[in-house]
Amino acid sequence: MNKTININLGGFFFHIDETAYQKLKRYLESISRSLSDDPQGKNEIIADIEARISELLSEKITDARQVVNEGDIEDIIRIMGQPEDYAEAEESYDQSSYSYQRNSSSGKKLFRDGDDKFLGGVASGIAHYLDIDTIWIRLGLLALFIFGGFGVLLYIILWILLPEAKTTAEKLQMQGEPVNIDNIERKIREEFSNVSENVRDVANKASEKIKEGANEFSEKMTQTFSGKTKKNNGASDFFDTIGKIILAIFKIIGKFIGIIIIFVSAAVILSLIIGGFSVGSLEWLNVDGEFLQYPPFFYESVLPKWLLTLFVFLLVGIPFLVLFILGLRILSSNVQKINKPTSLTLLGIWLVSLLGLIFTGLEFGTSHTVYGQSSQKNNINVVANDTLQLKMINDDNLYYRHNLRRTTSKEEVEVEGKKMTYGSYIKVDVRKSNANENYFIIQKESRGKNKSNANKNAENIKYNFKIEDNTIVLDAYYLSEFKNIWKDEEVNIIFYVTEGVYVYFDNSIRNFLYNVDNSEDIYDKDMANHYFIMTDDTLECTDCKEEKIEEKKEVSEVIIKESTTILEDKTEIDI
Repeated sequence: MNKTININLGGFFFHIDETAYQKLKRYLESISRSLSDDPQGKNEIIADIEARISELLSEKITDARQVVNEGDIEDIIRIMGQPEDYAEAEESYDQSSYSYQRNSSSGKKLFRDGDDKFLGGVASGIAHYLDIDTIWIRLGLLALFIFGGFGVLLYIILWILLPEAKTTAEKLQMQGEPVNIDNIERKIREEFSNVSENVRDVANKASEKIKEGANEFSEKMTQTFSGKTKKNNGASDFFDTIGKIILAIFKIIGKFIGIIIIFVSAAVILSLIIGGFSVGSLEWLNVDGEFLQYPPFFYESVLPKWLLTLFVFLLVGIPFLVLFILGLRILSSNVQKINKPTSLTLLGIWLVSLLGLIFTGLEFGTSHTVYGQSSQKNNINVVANDTLQLKMINDDNLYYRHNLRRTTSKEEVEVEGKKMTYGSYIKVDVRKSNANENYFIIQKESRGKNKSNANKNAENIKYNFKIEDNTIVLDAYYLSEFKNIWKDEEVNIIFYVTEGVYVYFDNSIRNFLYNVDNSEDIYDKDMANHYFIMTDDTLECTDCKEEKIEEKKEVSEVIIKESTTILEDKTEIDI
């Protein structure tokens, strides 16, 4: 029966029997002795080895009450390697001829690489796992974002789920290298070597500055004691002090400017991310609605809306990203500038976005250059002394908010499962017919890249009406293809009536009348609810005079009442 011991190994507690403990202790001590000749990073190496042993033991011990035995320790030693093996490898390492062939076995684990990261190290971690260059993974994620719309979401998910390779053992596992004494020691020495080089560089720069300062001080002291100082030395010191004060003020102003740049850039980038994801991805997710108001050139582009949204995001976001990094560099000299490959990549993406938007804008401009028209003539069966009644109606099932008013705004509606444009820019006019017939013409107008295309767009505008005896019921709206929402489409309805024909304007049509000539110069809207007769040259109101007489009569009655009241008040005062 062996005695058990509780140990803390790599931050984890284990129950280990005494024999196994002694074996593990001797193993760690032998490793420590093998590192005694060169103590650089010794503690870190031992700590990483202990962490790796702890990890291996945790995989073996599935029950918290199970005790680590001697066999478990022997298995660990076989995996980690003997210190003698490490000593042999150390010789070749010291001779700067160390070569290591990566293990391409399935021992690789997926981590985020914190040492080679642009954002979270996801791309570099995947590159290590697949054994390819990081740039291809980054381009692949960017392509998913551009052509699939979910690259950013995928990156964020991987950023959250994948752990960062922090320990030496995790970095070795990420690269597919065996986690043994040899590799742990080599990795740590490499890291220490890089740190040492950086420290040496900083020390050399500091030493040079100290030497320069000492030389300058020595020169000043020599000048002072040799009597070679200039007479204006006091004035020079004064101006030097003023210069330093001014320089300090400019530094403070620079820091303040840096803060403003960071704040504005971060706000713009955050707004673009929120807006771009909530708007640009909605179409990709098949979510759309009236609350989405795209720029005009989005609607007839060969490129999808989410891609155009992405182009706008990148075109604005990349410069502000550069400004954000610039602001950080103004505040802190420790912030590194964007490296050349990343700069070229960002520049390329920005140029692609710019060219994409320029192409779309040019395409939009060329598709709106020419006006087109389509006309339809319809006869009216009325004769002299007949009354032609004109009225407008709306279909509330299509758009319930239409208040029978002409407007240039367009709305998105769905007709038989198809998205269409709902417009109400309709003009109604009544003129004298020069022919011996009564009729009306429906003129539909639109724009296009050429005359034929514009005429076709105008012809495709859907407008309906009904003729009921002598009453013509006009739709207060028209429908057209949704892509033509920004093509200045309108419908003009012109009635031509012969002399002696009466025309009655229903109140529903009052907001659609446009420059209707009449002998009394009555305003268009005021012509509603009145009868007009077509004379030899224009319309003449037949019931407007009666209305004016009634108005004059009411005004006279009011004046008489006011006069009577004044006389009564005067009589009371005289008494």
